Amino acid sequence: MNLAKRTARPLDHLVLPVADLARARLRLTDLGFTVAEDARHPFGTENACIFFSDDSYLEPLAIASREECEAAALDGNVFVARDQAFRFRQGPEGLSAVALRTPDAAEDHIRFRSHGISAGDMLEFSRPMRMADGREGLGSFRLAFAADLRAPDFFLFCCQRIRALPVDNAVLHHHENGALGIAEVVLSEPNPTDFQYLLQESVDEREVAAHSFGMDIQAGSVKLSVLNPAGMEAFFGRTISATERGLRGRAVVFRVADVEATRALFAKNDIEFAEMGGRLIVPEVPGQGVIFAFGV
Repeated sequence: MNLAKRTARPLDHLVLPVADLARARLRLTDLGFTVAEDARHPFGTENACIFFSDDSYLEPLAIASREECEAAALDGNVFVARDQAFRFRQGPEGLSAVALRTPDAAEDHIRFRSHGISAGDMLEFSRPMRMADGREGLGSFRLAFAADLRAPDFFLFCCQRIRALPVDNAVLHHHENGALGIAEVVLSEPNPTDFQYLLQESVDEREVAAHSFGMDIQAGSVKLSVLNPAGMEAFFGRTISATERGLRGRAVVFRVADVEATRALFAKNDIEFAEMGGRLIVPEVPGQGVIFAFGV
């Protein structure tokens, strides 16, 4: 491929498996997020998304029908099969996938296959979305999947919004905690550069910043970081195994308008947090499967 024609894919959304959607909604609301109405996929999963003004979003994902999910996975649905594998190996909560926005998922699928990182067949589907005022719209998507067999508990996919979800910007983009968008997505691996190729080809970006704590790659305005154990300790105060291999989703860092206002909200809602490097670090709890960090 002609490198001059590369166009880095920006972050579209993050997939966050949860054990129970109602419990996740309560936790995320306590954290100050505005959570959209529950929505059902046609293959047995359901979500309750959090949308940001930078056009990214979080997708807390739960199982609505185990039978439908199992049937979809057996039929070759990569999204569901990967979700099932994650839950089997890592438990029902965490960060399992990074979705990148693309104008042409079919082109990305061909690129993934040519570079040996395709995770399987493309997926195209539609799902309804109910607004707070009772109106309902339809979103349609086409997905192309990328993965590495050495990282069975994490994958990436390019998401083409064929028909965008009808988000009520005035309501769903306003968050009591002041969150404006996602600043950084943090993964871990003892030797981060082992997965440099996967991330470069998935994002379609050659520039990688390597440092003593790992490596970073830009997905639009969002930094995608892979940290080694020393990096997780330095930036998040978290001790992780130096021998457990494979990419793991560890943290999401949010941009907020006013850290002091966010701190006051957490105090009011009895949210446990620590402070490191000017950021509020909220450890994972049921309904929030990874570390959340908040900073300007």
